[in-house]
Amino acid sequence: MHRPLLALAMTALVSATAVAADPAVTIYRSDGDSLFDAGSGAVADGHAVVHEQRTLQLAGGRQTLVVDGLPTMLDTEAVAVDLGGAGRVLAQRVLSGGDAGALAAHRGEHVQVFGVDNKLIADGTLIALDSGNLGVRGSEGRTSYIREYAQVQFPEGSGRTGSTLQLVVDGKAGAAAATLTYPTSGLGWRAAYSALLLDGECRIRLDALASVANRSGRDFPAAKLKLIAGTPNFARFGGGPRPMMMKAMNAAAAPEQLPEQSALGDYRSYAIDGNLDLPDASVTQVPLYASRELLCERRWLLESGAVWFPAKPMLTPEGNDGGSGPISSQLKFVAADNLPGGNLRVLTRDKDGRTELLGENRVGDTAKGRDVTIALGVAFDLAGTRERTTFSIDRGARELDEGFRITLTNSGETARTVSVREHPNRWRGWNLLSSSQKPDKQTPDTLEFRVAVPAGGKATLDYAVRYAWMPADE
Repeated sequence: MHRPLLALAMTALVSATAVAADPAVTIYRSDGDSLFDAGSGAVADGHAVVHEQRTLQLAGGRQTLVVDGLPTMLDTEAVAVDLGGAGRVLAQRVLSGGDAGALAAHRGEHVQVFGVDNKLIADGTLIALDSGNLGVRGSEGRTSYIREYAQVQFPEGSGRTGSTLQLVVDGKAGAAAATLTYPTSGLGWRAAYSALLLDGECRIRLDALASVANRSGRDFPAAKLKLIAGTPNFARFGGGPRPMMMKAMNAAAAPEQLPEQSALGDYRSYAIDGNLDLPDASVTQVPLYASRELLCERRWLLESGAVWFPAKPMLTPEGNDGGSGPISSQLKFVAADNLPGGNLRVLTRDKDGRTELLGENRVGDTAKGRDVTIALGVAFDLAGTRERTTFSIDRGARELDEGFRITLTNSGETARTVSVREHPNRWRGWNLLSSSQKPDKQTPDTLEFRVAVPAGGKATLDYAVRYAWMPADE
């Protein structure tokens, strides 16, 4: 009967796998929710470039070395190794743990397999795994398939989970300080903003954090972090996910200073002060900017239709008649800093003094000085209806007149100004014939009015447009 793997005994070959302190990790912004969901395993989302030091013990001449404990999700085609003049790399191979777990990443390595009585039952090269069974090729060339075993030891490696790098090198004897540089998925960051509405006029206190997710399949202790804001192109890569557990680590000291911001080509770079632990299967937050108080504007929007035009003038009344729609609650402010994309939560204080959520939404990368407008939800106290009031066609003159009445009601205790956005889209050629109030905005595809609605009352807006077309348009 098959006996499950009971234990994995690991002994480290320090000369080949020792990790120098302070790996440098450059992490790019990612909107993938799978990176930030609690309990997720390794995922093929996000992008980071890792620079780390390993001490490799060279025996002199040609030899094969094992470098393990690498991310499960690293890009297998872009691993660069610099031996610093101590030798040259003749070949390299990446083995990923993937769905088979810890052992799969160590195929091709020397293993010793022990039974429950601690008796050595196999000594050789791990060549295969099949539903927990091991294939081990001995020094005499024969392969044994082992079903019942208690522990596996790695005399020439640490046996750490994740991917393993096997290097064929030619160099002089001695310790070589090797620099590894590789991209990996499973690492990403995005901004997390909190905007608290303050009393009185529309003002917010904006707090900005960077949420850094690690689902790469390895820990990064005491890492030197650099966060990149922007949207470069990436070729997708990464193996399949594997189950992981949350890991506890001794926390590095929190950053004492805010990130140092600078340009990086077409993007923005944020260098995190000090060193930070990034445990596997975790999300870590650090301040991005100091809190700021900003002026804002509350907006309510009723929008009918969308920006589009038909291939020919639309001359039948169907498809553009009345109805009712939700009125969107919005918040608008001007960015006082460069704001990388992320989630923005808008909060307010209730009468009991507690802070409650008004709504949250995604914001894209926003340069300093640009407007930020987010939809918070549907206003409970506001409603709007739309009905057609006129419709007439003069086919000889090739003209069509159409009018609408929008009725807005406010059952709340505070007066509101609602933006009514209409899209005259029966044809490209049109003009405003009349309106009960002057439009606040008019473009080739949009009419927008700002309508004051009293508390506990209603207001109406009437307007009419005329479409015109040429014989060739019919």
